[in-house]
Amino acid sequence: MPPGGKHSAITVRPARGWRDMRAFIRLPHAIYADDPAWVPPLELERRLHLSKRFNPFFDHGEGELFIAWRDGVPVGRVSAQIDRLHLERYGDATGFFGHLEAHDDPAIFRALLDATAAWLKEREMHHVRGPFSWNINQESGLLVAGFDTPPAFMMGHAKPYYDAHMRAAGMTGVMDLLAYDFTRDMHVPDKMRRFIQREKKRGTLRVRPLNKRRLKDELRLLRDIFNDAWAQNWGFVPFTEREFLEMGRQLSFLVSERDVAIASWKGEPAAMAVVMPDLNRYIADMNGRLAPFNWLRLLRRLKFSGPPQRMRMPLMGVRRKFHNGLPGAMLALAVIDEVYTYNRDRGVGGAELSWVLETNSRVRHLIEGLGARPYKTYRLYERDIL
Repeated sequence: MPPGGKHSAITVRPARGWRDMRAFIRLPHAIYADDPAWVPPLELERRLHLSKRFNPFFDHGEGELFIAWRDGVPVGRVSAQIDRLHLERYGDATGFFGHLEAHDDPAIFRALLDATAAWLKEREMHHVRGPFSWNINQESGLLVAGFDTPPAFMMGHAKPYYDAHMRAAGMTGVMDLLAYDFTRDMHVPDKMRRFIQREKKRGTLRVRPLNKRRLKDELRLLRDIFNDAWAQNWGFVPFTEREFLEMGRQLSFLVSERDVAIASWKGEPAAMAVVMPDLNRYIADMNGRLAPFNWLRLLRRLKFSGPPQRMRMPLMGVRRKFHNGLPGAMLALAVIDEVYTYNRDRGVGGAELSWVLETNSRVRHLIEGLGARPYKTYRLYERDIL
């Protein structure tokens, strides 16, 4: 039962000031208090993520945070946002919602989603889609399958009742995003491995690690490959240079050079893959706080606790010109195998590849051929704004 009386009025208002921001960030602690799979995100990281000053999303977007209150107690939260890059690309008058969390009451979900629709309608949007926190290149989708295991870093978690309350509020599922589980016993099929080794010997295919001494140039290259690789995917919005450089700056503290693989075909940089430690495995017991001494514990765990239990592959792509042919499959498998083999050999237990569109049959076939299986599903919803 959510806080407050069941039939008490629900008031939704924008988050204003540091007290509201604290309530917005801390609300999930009450919702997931009895959920052993939930991992409290670091509050400092959440503040930076929500900050219009620090998050480069706001170079091309605008947004508002809302909190639902009942009897003076916060019972739900959501964001409403507009991404100008999306509107320039699609011209579909679609705005977005995200950061959705609420107690088990369909009235709270309805009130929150109605608030986002009203905010977007004032800005002449005709459709609302989400959840995205803040856009498709950040945390995306609502967990609808796979509740029994902790989320990977930068992936969401939810309670099973969320999906039903979303549908009761008029939201229709429009796309599922799949997270794949990689275990230590996976391998590139022998026939494809022979092809890869043959092209490496010929010099046609070259795979190399990241060069941190040229980090900015390397990040620009990775961004260029990724934006080209995914340009025709459903809902795609390109990473801006500032977004990718900021993400790379953060990841550079977590990844080694061999956690990144860049493949060239006949001298042209053509594919990339990035893996990172699943930071959630290190912070699960910190209750979202680094002060006063948890930051020392985190640094010690990252440096001295041995290889990570688990990794996450958030980025992988092959340039579009290679998609429909053997070179494309070889490039994809070569970069995946490079980072996978390095981490397996140093003792990493497994990895998550996330996320993949349910409709991306080419990539799904490729990674399922390695023996990976989808073990979590994240759903995106949409409704018209009347």
